[in-house]
Amino acid sequence: MFTGIVEELGEVVAIENLGDSSRFRLHGPLVTEDAKHGDSIAVNGVCLTVVETADGEFTADVMAETLNRSSLGALAAGSRVNLERPMALGGRLGGHLVQGHVDGTGTLVERIPGEHWEIVKIALPAALSRYVVEKGSITVDGVSLTVVDAADDYFTISLIPTTLALTTLGLKKAGDPVNLEVDVLAKYVERLLGRGSAAGADLRDLDEIKEMDR
Repeated sequence: MFTGIVEELGEVVAIENLGDSSRFRLHGPLVTEDAKHGDSIAVNGVCLTVVETADGEFTADVMAETLNRSSLGALAAGSRVNLERPMALGGRLGGHLVQGHVDGTGTLVERIPGEHWEIVKIALPAALSRYVVEKGSITVDGVSLTVVDAADDYFTISLIPTTLALTTLGLKKAGDPVNLEVDVLAKYVERLLGRGSAAGADLRDLDEIKEMDR
């Protein structure tokens, strides 16, 4: 579990194509200082498992499913990436609950500079729009952000100077893909409400059958 508060701006050192998967080697001295084999590190919001670490770098195997559902497949040697270690139990939850399970990719549409911040407009898949609400939380490339405006096919976020300087969101340009993870609580609520409606319908049907038997 992560919080969406990026710890380090890392870099892709090399990518080895393994056919149906890829092995990434990434530079991140901070996130690897206490990392070991089997640990998790979020890379642009994607939870990856550490294979090995050495000299401030770590490697991770990225399966075809992850490459297909995220923007990691578009990375190359030299690409900058957002890195975050899992949250520690008992620590502060600075952002929101983030799983590192990408729901889909969006596209940066427009950057609107302000005096002390920048508004960024991002197009998103129609299937995800129902989970995005004004003043709600969303994770963009692993960064926990608050939604400013929410529409059917896009949303906007406001980026402060710290976010622009310390994450890849300050480097993205119009047309670039971004990983999106919506609030998991919204998905659970939708699922539970759906099941509740179905269960209610089943109970009503049962009552009707009992009435007919009488």
